[in-house]
Amino acid sequence: MINTSEAKRVLETALICSQQPLSVREMRTIFNDMVGPDTLKELLQEIALEWTTKGVELVQVASGWRFQSRPEMREYLDRLHPEKPPRYTRATLETLAIIAYRQPVTRGDMEDIRGVTINSLLIKQLEDRGWVEVIGHREAVGRPALFATTKQFLDDLGLTSLDQLPAINHLGSQGADALDPFMEAIAPSLEDSVPPMPEALQEGLEDAQLMMDLPIDPPISRSESFGNE
Repeated sequence: MINTSEAKRVLETALICSQQPLSVREMRTIFNDMVGPDTLKELLQEIALEWTTKGVELVQVASGWRFQSRPEMREYLDRLHPEKPPRYTRATLETLAIIAYRQPVTRGDMEDIRGVTINSLLIKQLEDRGWVEVIGHREAVGRPALFATTKQFLDDLGLTSLDQLPAINHLGSQGADALDPFMEAIAPSLEDSVPPMPEALQEGLEDAQLMMDLPIDPPISRSESFGNE
């Protein structure tokens, strides 16, 4: 039976070396289930306390526990990588926000809220980043895909649940303008959490989105289409 001191040492090492957050299930696997979840949580609290004076902190995110640099260290760490990744377009961030707040949601739902058509490349970009995924299809004509955010989305924000997203007004009343709290509080963290996108790809996506960001025409009635016959 491993003693508490050694268990904490092993757990701390595993957390430091892991490239992804570790779940409690994975931690138990490390110890062949000889350390229970309650003990693990106590060890995690002790480790977190021991790192309170360091530039790195132990935090819980959606998919588990991980070490990460403290926000006040960003200014210094950014000097190691002075080239910032291209900023996401507002259209991209608005689409992501709509999915986050209204999930599960179809592309048509997103377009109704934004008031413009949405380029399929934009949604693919969010899927490639691992922030959104298709979780099913709506039982309607064409069976459109239903999109939702992923644990990776929450992990990159340092959140454990969607409840921690900033509060917004009802999307139906203000449209995309209601997403401003998300844009101000969340978007910068997302942009800092991913590697740079090839500049040519970003420019191509922006050009395509500019062509697609046109107002959605209201449906033409039968009388308007064929005149007063």
